[in-house]
Amino acid sequence: QVQLAESGGGLVQAGGSLRLSCAASGFTFHYYYMGWFRQAPGKEREFVATIGRSGRPIIYADSVKGRFVISRDNAKATMYLELNSLELEDTASYYCAASNRGQVATTLEPYDYWGQGTEVTVSS
Repeated sequence: QVQLAESGGGLVQAGGSLRLSCAASGFTFHYYYMGWFRQAPGKEREFVATIGRSGRPIIYADSVKGRFVISRDNAKATMYLELNSLELEDTASYYCAASNRGQVATTLEPYDYWGQGTEVTVSS
């Protein structure tokens, strides 16, 4: 059974940091590229970052470039997202996703598997 389980969300002050994890099971992790997406209340789900099967290539959304860092550990079947210099606008539920169609993707459609999300709330 395929499962993606996000963790690490929470409440943090603006300027602070968090590290999200996405633990994968039920599929061959290193065959899949991975992505992080987020959805704020009342808004559509949007792309945050994606990482290739071996850790390259990496693409970030402009809104998080220079602040967030995506990584993966294939031996642990886990992907990470380090969130730094957090802003109020980063408040959202963060979702991890997996796909083996293509190389990497910045849109939702190619991703076959999705986690349930972890909430990040940034306070002033």
